[in-house]
Amino acid sequence: MADRIIEISDDFWNIRGSFRIGGVVNIGTHASLVRLSTGRFVLLDSYALNGNVKRRVMEETNGGNDVEAILNLHPFHTVHCKRMHQDFPDAKLYGSSRHHAQAPGLPWEGILIDDPELHDLYADDFLFSVPQGVDFISKNSAIHFSSVLAYHRSSDTIHVDDTLMYVVVPFPLGVMNPFTGLSFHPTLAQALERRAGAASDFRGWADTLADEWGHANNLCAAHSATLVEEGMGSSPVGSRIKTALRRVAPILRVHELRFG
Repeated sequence: MADRIIEISDDFWNIRGSFRIGGVVNIGTHASLVRLSTGRFVLLDSYALNGNVKRRVMEETNGGNDVEAILNLHPFHTVHCKRMHQDFPDAKLYGSSRHHAQAPGLPWEGILIDDPELHDLYADDFLFSVPQGVDFISKNSAIHFSSVLAYHRSSDTIHVDDTLMYVVVPFPLGVMNPFTGLSFHPTLAQALERRAGAASDFRGWADTLADEWGHANNLCAAHSATLVEEGMGSSPVGSRIKTALRRVAPILRVHELRFG
């Protein structure tokens, strides 16, 4: 799987990269380069850029000098933060409290990625959404469900890590992958907060996301695939999110039976 750039629009580029589990299985990862309405740039998430991908990013950003910030949206995506800071040393570095703890030597900004104050700073270009009813940073390091979702206004593009997946590849021997299409990450059951009302809060958040962001033309997901306008057909993002929510209805019901 070679690194590549998908040009979503004139001001949004999705960078598809590699990430190997145990150094063997490549599940992929991503970051996005976005031109702001000011003409400056931000990077959504961190990735170690190389080769033609790095040359393209540097060409677009005046050698990296026009990148004003790196917004690390997923608490458990920390591997490439140091390298991206080295490539863009003058860019402000934002992350979660876990980013701060994992890489204390980096010059993190004081505002956290899930803080509404940060979201207000970029409100002219983005909407942000933090999943409700689930742990934002799970105590179990294997649960990577939650992340801050970003919607870029001018390109009608959603950038998401893990929380939503877009899968297009069947399992071997023609067996259909149960997560084919747009789905929530399979760790939802473990990510739900152990309290009454958590399932209801998650359901409400997902419904609101489908209603308010459902007109998006593109969706870029981390470890799966990119859904662009040409592939939407008669199923816009909003209806796909609602379908994904129906798929996890049994998980939410079981949680409500246990916790209320």
